[in-house]
Amino acid sequence: MTTMFASLNHRAYRLWFAGALVANVGTWMQRIAQDWLVYTDLSAESGIAIGTVTALQFLPALLLGPYAGLLADRLPRRGLLMLTQALMGLLALGLGLLVLLGEATLWHVWLFALGLGVVSALDNPVRQTFVAELVPNETLPNAVALNSASFNAARLIGPAVSGLAIAAFGAGWVFVINAVSFVFTIIALLAMRTSDLVPVPHAERAKGQLREGFAYLRRRSDLMLILVVIGVASAFGLNFQMTSAMMARSEFGQGAADYGILGSIMAIGSLAGALLTARLGKPRVRRILVASLLFGVTSCLMAMAPTYWTYAVATIPVGFFTLTMLTSANTYMQTSTAPEMRGRVMAFYLMVLLGSTPIGSPVVGWIGETLGPRWSIGAGGIATVVIAAVGMAWARRRWDVELHYVPGAARRTQRFQVTSAADRARVDEAAQEVA
Repeated sequence: MTTMFASLNHRAYRLWFAGALVANVGTWMQRIAQDWLVYTDLSAESGIAIGTVTALQFLPALLLGPYAGLLADRLPRRGLLMLTQALMGLLALGLGLLVLLGEATLWHVWLFALGLGVVSALDNPVRQTFVAELVPNETLPNAVALNSASFNAARLIGPAVSGLAIAAFGAGWVFVINAVSFVFTIIALLAMRTSDLVPVPHAERAKGQLREGFAYLRRRSDLMLILVVIGVASAFGLNFQMTSAMMARSEFGQGAADYGILGSIMAIGSLAGALLTARLGKPRVRRILVASLLFGVTSCLMAMAPTYWTYAVATIPVGFFTLTMLTSANTYMQTSTAPEMRGRVMAFYLMVLLGSTPIGSPVVGWIGETLGPRWSIGAGGIATVVIAAVGMAWARRRWDVELHYVPGAARRTQRFQVTSAADRARVDEAAQEVA
């Protein structure tokens, strides 16, 4: 257990963990309320309408991600986080007031979703890389994994509370509660002392830094493989807030509270996956690929669940492999990247993870509306199984790479087995990049 929660020994991380946990509960509450509001009140149970909301919320990550990553590499991250947290709170408050006043329409929700997406696109790379300032380098894999655990501990609470709150008071108050939750993160950031933070190199302002980040990724075939697999899984498989709304309402005839419970039950598996990753330490590419494959398989099984409760139980293994896949990928990307490149690399990762949603969610919504909710889940599962299997076959033929910190060593090293001189040259170059 000491290994699993090692990052909590550091004061700055404890403050961040507590503040982020409260804000994450509010975020999950708003996600449930937003999709339920659109699906049941503002549209005729339209999968396309709910898919459009999801697409608008994540589209800015696709367009602004690289620039946000550059800001994360250049500017003080704590100040940037205070700004983005305040803006997200104001957006939640504005939408909540519109709903409470009875003035909210579908285009209002679309507009606020787009606004939240813009701010989130700026916030995400900073949030991800700020963790490196909260703990020593050897504890970073654990801190990244515990961040995911915090997000999914909130997911245990947020959806269920949101469903009950919607049933009792309506969606408007849920948005207001989320607005208040961001205050806790800002207080945590203000409470941190400079002496609590770990100095992390910042990139100096120069021309061509975005191209430099992209060139760095192109030289790293291990990172590129992860981006491809995560991109397909995210676009077509990670649309649960939308597909579960369709399943709960259209397939099983359930209400808002039952829809919220689905998210909380899935979070049991998600939290377990995040905590297991925290205990295991730095992952290998192999773990990410295997978790992706099993995520796809369990998603297909979940799509075939005959009743509401069998579907609810089936969400647990799906949540487990989802978080094992995502937390391992996030940890690998951060811990195997040069510190001064980390913001840009994580921005590209988040651009793929979040920015692929606008591409996939309207397609998934159309599948659900045309062929039924089960196919909207099954199609994502099949797509993920295929890309994970292709990735495994490609990696097996080309290389077996592990980038890691060696305890007690002054530099990072890389073990590899390659089958061609060209591959060996690329891996050697990657090793020099992170030395």
